[in-house]
Amino acid sequence: MKYMKQFVALQLFFIQFFAFSQDTNLYEKPPVFPECSNVAIDALQQCFDAQVFNIIKEKFKVPSNLKNDNYKGEVIVLFEVDTTGSFRVMYVDAMYNELKAEAKRVFETFPKIEPATYSGRKTFKQYSIPIQIPLDDFTLSTPKDLAKSNAINKLEEAAKQEFEAVNSGLTTYSNKALTSKLNIQFTHSDYARFDRAMNVIGTNSHTASKPFLYDDVSKYYNFEAERDALKKNTETWAGKKLWNEHLVQLQGKDYWFTIDPVFDLQAGTDSEGGSTYNNTRGIMIQGGLGKNFNFYSTIFESQGRFADYVNRYAESLKAFGPDPAIIPGRGIAKRFKTDSYDYPVAEAYLSYSPAKFLNVQFGHGKNFIGDGYRSLLVSDVTSPYPFLKLNTKFWKIKYTNTFMWMRDVRDAVVEDKAFLTKYIANHYLSWNVSKRFNLGLFESVLWENSNNRGFDVNYLNPIIFYRAIEFVTGQGAGNALLGATAKYKWNDDVNIYGQFILDEFSLGDIKAREKSWKNKYGYQIGLKYYNAFKVDNLVLQLEYNRVRPYTYSHNTIVLNYAHNNQSLAHLWGANFSELILIGRYRYNRWFADARFIFGTRGLDFNDGSDNFSYGGDIYRDYNDRPFDTGVEVGQGNKTKSFYGNLQAGYLINPASNLKFFTDITVRNFNPEATTATAFKNNTVWLNFGLRTDLFNWYFDN
Repeated sequence: MKYMKQFVALQLFFIQFFAFSQDTNLYEKPPVFPECSNVAIDALQQCFDAQVFNIIKEKFKVPSNLKNDNYKGEVIVLFEVDTTGSFRVMYVDAMYNELKAEAKRVFETFPKIEPATYSGRKTFKQYSIPIQIPLDDFTLSTPKDLAKSNAINKLEEAAKQEFEAVNSGLTTYSNKALTSKLNIQFTHSDYARFDRAMNVIGTNSHTASKPFLYDDVSKYYNFEAERDALKKNTETWAGKKLWNEHLVQLQGKDYWFTIDPVFDLQAGTDSEGGSTYNNTRGIMIQGGLGKNFNFYSTIFESQGRFADYVNRYAESLKAFGPDPAIIPGRGIAKRFKTDSYDYPVAEAYLSYSPAKFLNVQFGHGKNFIGDGYRSLLVSDVTSPYPFLKLNTKFWKIKYTNTFMWMRDVRDAVVEDKAFLTKYIANHYLSWNVSKRFNLGLFESVLWENSNNRGFDVNYLNPIIFYRAIEFVTGQGAGNALLGATAKYKWNDDVNIYGQFILDEFSLGDIKAREKSWKNKYGYQIGLKYYNAFKVDNLVLQLEYNRVRPYTYSHNTIVLNYAHNNQSLAHLWGANFSELILIGRYRYNRWFADARFIFGTRGLDFNDGSDNFSYGGDIYRDYNDRPFDTGVEVGQGNKTKSFYGNLQAGYLINPASNLKFFTDITVRNFNPEATTATAFKNNTVWLNFGLRTDLFNWYFDN
């Protein structure tokens, strides 16, 4: 204990030998006693020192027992003048408790004075002083002594102010996320809020490559005004955090960040499988450093059991190993209890804009290309994956390069119990040809790590023609696809959009009109009607998708356009036609969505007598086809399906996008032939829950 006291005393001695500085800088002003109010600023510190010394010399009473013993020593006092000008003793070190008590008593008699300031703002100041006993030995240090002491302690005192400077640098949180380089979390329902604003005639926006940056959309849609309109009047901390704000939100001059809990708590009942639930808990962190660098991270821990048809689909996606399923759009799931799944997921990215025309992102997540509900080019129906993305904007052009690391998790391709890695590079050029018409061109190439090829540097060139590189590196080395998008603004409230994907074609076979299997392509056409029938915030959408058999597949076992046993484009794979009707409506914090999907698919039989590939399963080798000509959409086990979903809910917190919702799903699935994996079933699924809405759930498989 004795040595500890000596150590503390030594530390306090070196904090400051009575005064901070005799050299007051332009930004710092020490506390001021009334007696010093007319003193020149460069002499204020000496005046303060003298006043403290005089008060102590006048009021400090050495206890009589110590006087009688002729005690000699010192009392070290660490004190503070706070932002109100009040003196506060922080620590006293002395041999006798009587001396400690006396020192505290004396400082309690100090008057309130004018506080110290830094850059014009009130701040606190800390000092230490050794009071010599007997008091006759207690003298004020000379300027020479002080200067010597201050030279030693000047940097130390500056360092002692650093933490408080950081604290004092905090400012009122001002929703910097709403104009940042962060992505707006991609959900179809939420994007409908600002879809019209970005698509009125005359805008130079590019709406196909998603997710969007807040910085891009804020030019057309006022997020701040939206938040103000939705804001609930509440004065309590709990009320603000529940209804209006992030749980944690901090902002300084050159930084900001927020932290929010994540929930997806659902409970329901399925007419075929009984009760359903989902229990997701997580955390979302996002922020910015400077004007051009942002970061985002979410961690989800989930357990759930879904409607019977979703569970069966999840288990049909099963990866190599003991785990029973892959939850669509999320990832590999372990068994939880006897009939549920445990599926942790993490997503994160860094976003940096080194120049006004360029944004670079590196992360683990998903991407989407298109103006529709579905995408035939790149969709978000699969599990998250690592990616590097470059968005370049200039003139009437937006050019997106995306490099992705994928996995094939099937038993047939696993080596040494490790999943197979494959890579995708794609580029998409969006060109606003006129104020009404937009044209997009797409190219993608996929390759595997054959011959330890790894990530082929040939594809890092963002402006090269991938099809030519695929040819140079050898046939079978990759799988290239070409595509196009188009959008026409009929007026401010009506948009017509479309897509075309070309995997392979033979001009001679097209001319022969024999419906050759080689003609692997698909197309989409759709229409959006904003403020439909003059009802504000009502959006109606009609979309038709049709993809020919064998599109996205390949004659090798791994070069299919897929990841984690899920398609990278349409979740139905290929060999289908589909009609989609969607309606979305918002009123203040209330929302309602309706979705109806009518489809025809061609499935495989796989019944022992007919094991041919009819072109719907993109993971199958298309050399297993039953015929070369007469290939039609819906061939094989023709299956009619209907999916209807009605959802209504209430936005609890716009900052975190926390929603309460309830929905009903009706699904009819009717194949012509019953097989082990395809059989007639009708589902009615009632569900309600509390969700932090950050991504799209696709239960319309």
